[in-house]
Amino acid sequence: MKHHITLHNDIQEVPQLAAFIDEVAEACGIDMATAMSLNLAMEEAVVNVMNYAYPAGTVGNVDIDAEFDDGKLTFVLSDSGTPFDPTQTGEPDLTLGAEDRPIGGLGIFLVRQIMDSVEYRYSDGKNILTLTKNIQSNN
Repeated sequence: MKHHITLHNDIQEVPQLAAFIDEVAEACGIDMATAMSLNLAMEEAVVNVMNYAYPAGTVGNVDIDAEFDDGKLTFVLSDSGTPFDPTQTGEPDLTLGAEDRPIGGLGIFLVRQIMDSVEYRYSDGKNILTLTKNIQSNN
């Protein structure tokens, strides 16, 4: 089972992402709680691309492919924006109060907590982020 969506780097398109994730979750027989956490992780990852991949004022795309195979749900996000490897972001110091923590870094931390695997590569002028979740299907 494969699904695909292309979004522009415009956070007004986030509801389309949520509908896409819901459609994928339903097709895979994923429970509501897991679907909600997938939605959160994907929104964090995609909004980061929307906000930071392209220079201000530049319209760009983020392509999202979802594939469910043998108990693994894999999302592949790709964009042709500025090369950036979010997996190189250090772990946030959660012992600090919110006002003492530097801005940023929590999104990828959250994605890592939800997903079973987070991998980045830069290939053919594209950032490619692969997020995998092991799924217990209800189907």
